[in-house]
Amino acid sequence: MANNDLTLKAVYAAPDSSKTLSHAIAVDTSKDSFAAKQSHLTILQALVPQLQEEINVFLTERMEEDKKAQGAVSEKEAREEENYGEEVVEEDA
Repeated sequence: MANNDLTLKAVYAAPDSSKTLSHAIAVDTSKDSFAAKQSHLTILQALVPQLQEEINVFLTERMEEDKKAQGAVSEKEAREEENYGEEVVEEDA
Protein backbone atom coordinates (compact mmCIF):
# COMPACT_ATOMS: atom_id res chain seq x y z
CA MET A 1 0.00 0.00 0.00
CA ALA A 2 1.64 3.24 -1.13
CA ASN A 3 0.69 6.49 0.58
CA ASN A 4 1.49 10.07 -0.29
CA ASP A 5 0.52 12.94 1.93
CA LEU A 6 -1.14 16.06 0.62
CA THR A 7 -2.10 19.04 2.75
CA LEU A 8 -5.30 21.09 2.87
CA LYS A 9 -4.06 24.47 4.02
CA ALA A 10 -5.33 27.99 4.72
CA VAL A 11 -2.90 30.83 5.38
CA TYR A 12 -3.74 34.08 7.18
CA ALA A 13 -1.20 36.85 6.69
CA ALA A 14 -1.36 40.33 8.18
CA PRO A 15 1.35 42.94 8.70
CA ASP A 16 1.59 42.06 12.40
CA SER A 17 1.00 38.29 12.36
CA SER A 18 0.37 35.19 10.34
CA LYS A 19 -1.18 31.80 10.93
CA THR A 20 -1.37 28.58 8.94
CA LEU A 21 -4.18 26.10 9.47
CA SER A 22 -3.66 22.74 7.83
CA HIS A 23 -4.78 19.12 7.67
CA ALA A 24 -2.82 16.24 6.17
CA ILE A 25 -4.64 14.14 3.60
CA ALA A 26 -3.36 10.61 3.10
CA VAL A 27 -3.66 9.48 -0.49
CA ASP A 28 -3.53 5.78 -1.23
CA THR A 29 -1.86 5.42 -4.63
CA SER A 30 -2.18 1.63 -4.63
CA LYS A 31 -5.91 1.86 -5.44
CA ASP A 32 -7.16 2.20 -8.99
CA SER A 33 -7.60 5.74 -10.22
CA PHE A 34 -11.36 6.01 -9.67
CA ALA A 35 -11.30 4.54 -6.15
CA ALA A 36 -8.37 6.77 -5.19
CA LYS A 37 -10.15 9.89 -6.45
CA GLN A 38 -13.38 8.91 -4.71
CA SER A 39 -11.53 8.35 -1.41
CA HIS A 40 -9.67 11.64 -1.78
CA LEU A 41 -12.90 13.58 -2.41
CA THR A 42 -14.63 11.94 0.56
CA ILE A 43 -11.78 13.03 2.83
CA LEU A 44 -11.90 16.57 1.40
CA GLN A 45 -15.66 16.78 1.94
CA ALA A 46 -15.08 16.09 5.63
CA LEU A 47 -12.03 18.33 6.07
CA VAL A 48 -13.16 21.49 4.26
CA PRO A 49 -16.02 22.32 6.68
CA GLN A 50 -13.70 21.53 9.60
CA LEU A 51 -11.08 23.92 8.22
CA GLN A 52 -13.76 26.58 7.62
CA GLU A 53 -14.83 26.31 11.27
CA GLU A 54 -11.22 26.69 12.44
CA ILE A 55 -10.81 29.76 10.22
CA ASN A 56 -14.02 31.29 11.63
CA VAL A 57 -12.87 30.71 15.21
CA PHE A 58 -9.45 32.22 14.48
CA LEU A 59 -10.89 35.28 12.72
CA THR A 60 -13.42 35.85 15.50
CA GLU A 61 -10.57 35.79 18.03
CA ARG A 62 -8.61 38.27 15.90
CA MET A 63 -11.62 40.60 15.70
CA GLU A 64 -12.03 40.51 19.49
CA GLU A 65 -8.32 41.26 19.94
CA ASP A 66 -8.58 44.18 17.51
CA LYS A 67 -11.59 45.58 19.40
CA LYS A 68 -9.71 45.40 22.68
CA ALA A 69 -6.65 47.04 21.12
CA GLN A 70 -8.72 49.92 19.76
CA GLY A 71 -10.13 50.65 23.17
CA ALA A 72 -13.56 52.01 23.84
CA VAL A 73 -15.18 53.90 21.01
CA SER A 74 -16.67 57.21 21.97
CA GLU A 75 -20.44 57.54 22.00
CA LYS A 76 -20.36 59.98 19.07
CA GLU A 77 -18.20 57.64 16.98
CA ALA A 78 -20.53 54.75 17.81
CA ARG A 79 -23.56 56.75 16.64
CA GLU A 80 -21.78 57.81 13.47
CA GLU A 81 -20.87 54.21 12.71
CA GLU A 82 -24.42 53.03 13.44
CA ASN A 83 -25.90 55.64 11.09
CA TYR A 84 -23.25 55.39 8.37
CA GLY A 85 -24.74 56.21 4.97
CA GLU A 86 -28.00 57.50 6.42
CA GLU A 87 -29.07 61.08 6.77
CA VAL A 88 -29.38 61.92 10.44
CA VAL A 89 -31.09 65.06 11.66
CA GLU A 90 -29.69 66.30 14.97
CA GLU A 91 -32.36 67.40 17.41
CA ASP A 92 -31.81 70.49 19.55
CA ALA A 93 -32.31 69.78 23.21
